[in-house]
Amino acid sequence: MRLSRPSTYLCAFLTLLNDRLGEALIFPLLPFLLAGFTGDGRILGLLSGSYAVAQLLATPLIGALSDRHGRRPVIAICVAGSVLGLALFSATVSFPWSRLWPGAQLAGLPLALLFVGRLIDGLSGGTAATAAAVLADISPPEKRAKAFGLIGVAFGLGFILGPALGGLLGQVDVNLPLAVAVGIALVNLLVVLTLLPETHPIEARIPLPPKRELQPFSQLIKVFRDPRVRRLGLAFFLFFLSFSGFTAVMVLYFKQAFGWGPGLAGAAFLIVGVVATVVQGGLIGPLVQRFGEWRLSLMGLGFVTAGCLLIPLANRANAQPVVFSAVAVLALGTGLVTPCLRALVSRRLDDSGQGAALGSLQGLQSLGGCLGPPLAGLAYETTGNTSPFWLGGLLLGAVALLVAGGLARSSRTNT
Repeated sequence: MRLSRPSTYLCAFLTLLNDRLGEALIFPLLPFLLAGFTGDGRILGLLSGSYAVAQLLATPLIGALSDRHGRRPVIAICVAGSVLGLALFSATVSFPWSRLWPGAQLAGLPLALLFVGRLIDGLSGGTAATAAAVLADISPPEKRAKAFGLIGVAFGLGFILGPALGGLLGQVDVNLPLAVAVGIALVNLLVVLTLLPETHPIEARIPLPPKRELQPFSQLIKVFRDPRVRRLGLAFFLFFLSFSGFTAVMVLYFKQAFGWGPGLAGAAFLIVGVVATVVQGGLIGPLVQRFGEWRLSLMGLGFVTAGCLLIPLANRANAQPVVFSAVAVLALGTGLVTPCLRALVSRRLDDSGQGAALGSLQGLQSLGGCLGPPLAGLAYETTGNTSPFWLGGLLLGAVALLVAGGLARSSRTNT
């Protein structure tokens, strides 16, 4: 079948990998990349969150455009935007401002350009949602959880390759990983333009919704008004609010509580990547067949909660075994939860609105990414450096209650 040919999966996977790898390369290096411009942690936090804010604003429109005009042109435009944003960021940090244009640096022009680059990359960050819609197009409902496992594989490989490449190349030149990220994005664009077929047929396309519905918050409110996905949408948002929060302060906590350097912190993220890749790349399909998406989501939430709460229990004497075990359990749970929740939402909707629905999920993830880190940072500084992990555990408990309630309701409906 034309839509199931390997090139379709290759394009979707490479697009997802590019989306994650760009983040994984840049985020751990931000303090080093900004060293010549600012050492202010508030600027660092704002720059870290700017991508998620831009993605939140753009994703509903991108998802709707893919439902109206097809997946291929939307993905191509988004990947081109990623190339532009990464290239601008790379050129800005590589340019010798202090030597060739010191006045511009004093006026804050380099920092402004860095924000513009991150915003452009974020505005084109609907690639993940549209690539997920491609996977939904070519997969029957009962196999979507397995297909969505590719999202987790890309996420895991991004965590593996990003910190590894960043660490190795950064020892040569701290700007070199950025050039590699631009090159990967260019390869992604060429593959999409030459190999990706259109997976959304003309007869299945729907008109663009009214402008007010394309506003990100209107689109997110629409999710919560739909009784079919309201509970799961809230669970999805709270999960990423918690996850993005405590992971944002995790490396800072390792540094301050245990005296870890970049090597040990990078090793922790490497474990996350390896475990997530194994789970979502090979185990998710058989596990879904055995347990089902509902129960597997609850099991995964239990693992994530256990990993989150293990981290603040570590001390300097046992930090390495405890933390490495905790992040492995954390990654195992995340590898189970995210594809299963996406599949549960997808299966409750008809095929015509998959792009908008999955785009809304990406918007909820972005909203969690916007709010989680600053809230966790505030808690870290005001109520103690372990508080983000305990608060994260409480939020994950709320997510488990929401999913369990959906499971109970589903069971009553089927009996």
